[in-house]
Amino acid sequence: MDGRDDLTARFEAHRGQVRAVAYRMLGSLSEADDAVQEAWLRLSRADTTDVRNLGAWLTTVVGRICLDLLRSRTARREEPLDLRLPDPVISPAAGVDPEQEALLADSVGLAMLVVLDTLQPAERLAFVLHDTFAVPFDDIAPIVGRSADATKMLASRARRRVQAATTAPDADLPRQREVADAFLAAARAGDFDALVAVLDPDVLLRGDHGTQRAFELIRGARRVAENAVRFAEAARHARPVLVNGVPGLVTAPDGRPLSVMAFTIRGGRIAEIDVLVDPDRLARLDLAAG
Repeated sequence: MDGRDDLTARFEAHRGQVRAVAYRMLGSLSEADDAVQEAWLRLSRADTTDVRNLGAWLTTVVGRICLDLLRSRTARREEPLDLRLPDPVISPAAGVDPEQEALLADSVGLAMLVVLDTLQPAERLAFVLHDTFAVPFDDIAPIVGRSADATKMLASRARRRVQAATTAPDADLPRQREVADAFLAAARAGDFDALVAVLDPDVLLRGDHGTQRAFELIRGARRVAENAVRFAEAARHARPVLVNGVPGLVTAPDGRPLSVMAFTIRGGRIAEIDVLVDPDRLARLDLAAG
């Protein structure tokens, strides 16, 4: 094996983690893949003779790439916040594909990514690299251009916001699946009372329709149930999948993707529902994986 082949093999050994960092930073699968490719290009041009831990080196490199992308994304926004759902990772209902395990480690659900999207780019980087990938603050500080102490404050501020906005879902996946199946059965039957029974009273539905409609926020069991009843016919074409490791549904009659839905289940009831309905983004997803 020559030097180039050896470098390629070493990079491939860390590709999963590098892509996982990029996905948490960007919430976009296509942008994450672009960031991974850019990390490879930088590696191929760099002198890594003195690099003792290639995984750590690549993690900080892709972090810097993603930080630049986030700052560019923020600068282009016409409004302070562009509400959007992150790209979902679709897996068969039976379990996550081994190739997706690194991408979805540490329960990186859609609800978590939605919260991460509200952070400032530097806060997101400090939190993701330190709290998820155990990168020391001394290594993160040069990337964000701050002292190690200031970087700790960035991560702490991000951590507080994440903890305040998210609650861990139920740990029992088979039980979560039962709750999701009950929702699907009630939706197909148009059974309003059964839908209300499976929903948390304060359930929040987030719907991303892309440019076709404004970002949708519906709160409360009765309102969410009323919305589900209206789509009883579409629900008959839904099939169970895992979305970022938690129960969800893909609706694609005759192979035509209509929606991806993910449930966050707490205390045996559905507390959050994230629905991607943007046809342009759905067309780019591998929905056959489910």
